[in-house]
Amino acid sequence: MALNSYTAALKEADVEKLRQLLHERGFEFFEKQYAHYTAKKGKLNVTVYQKGPKVLIQGKETEDFVQFVLEPEILGEARLGNEEILMPEMFEPHFGVDESGKGDFFGPLVVAGVYVDKASARSLMDQGVMDSKLISSDVKIGKLAKLIRSTPGVVWEVIALRPEKYNELYTKFGNLNRMLAWGHARVIASLAEKVPSCPVALSDQFAREEVLQRALEQQGEVVAHIELQQRTKAESDVAVAAASILARESFVDWISRASERGGVTMPLGASSRVVEAARDIVEKHGSEILTKITKTHFKTTQQM
Repeated sequence: MALNSYTAALKEADVEKLRQLLHERGFEFFEKQYAHYTAKKGKLNVTVYQKGPKVLIQGKETEDFVQFVLEPEILGEARLGNEEILMPEMFEPHFGVDESGKGDFFGPLVVAGVYVDKASARSLMDQGVMDSKLISSDVKIGKLAKLIRSTPGVVWEVIALRPEKYNELYTKFGNLNRMLAWGHARVIASLAEKVPSCPVALSDQFAREEVLQRALEQQGEVVAHIELQQRTKAESDVAVAAASILARESFVDWISRASERGGVTMPLGASSRVVEAARDIVEKHGSEILTKITKTHFKTTQQM
């Protein structure tokens, strides 16, 4: 299958180095949210995201650009096709866990997990599975989520805490990180029941390591054998990236359906646009609707 999407971590110094290289090669530059820049030439798009930083390359000429430009002139090593040598742990059997909706006033908190082995990890990589935060199209998120669920060897789990349940649990936990750890641990335990031989679970580090470790231990014997790994930028792992896509799909699907039912588009995040949309919804449906569609502990509630 021809490669039409590729992502790679960059060093801070490489951000401007790549910008200059693209400029010299005649790329046209554009602004993009959360990105240092995005550039286009013909059918090839190159976007460098602030988080990481990380480069996303898309288009029919992706493979040639990676092999003949990015690797020799920016990365300084041949990564494409050598992932199993450079990142062998990604091809060992493991669970990857990630969430969506944590920073959004509207909608649920969704935690998803994906199990991969060597064959399924390679298959997902070859088909362009990457961190959902690098994918701006909800349509593409949906297509990749369907691909993930249909890939042989992949096992998955999604837990969506609807706003009513989220608000109830937040009152109980009193802390977002503890509640998030509980969600991650629940997903890992569910996957462990489906794939009891899996020895490792990988999660993005969102709190002190002991917070998630303690939550996992509370899940009992089903996870007693699992080695829990937590690290920043865990979304570079294909299982975590796949989990981020499944979580995002569930989240945006809820937002879409709820917006349609309520007659008001629910923006993402917690910006001034979100405050205005929430006010419109309260005007239409009354303030009691907020516990059913929002995370009420957000400062956005007071801003309203």
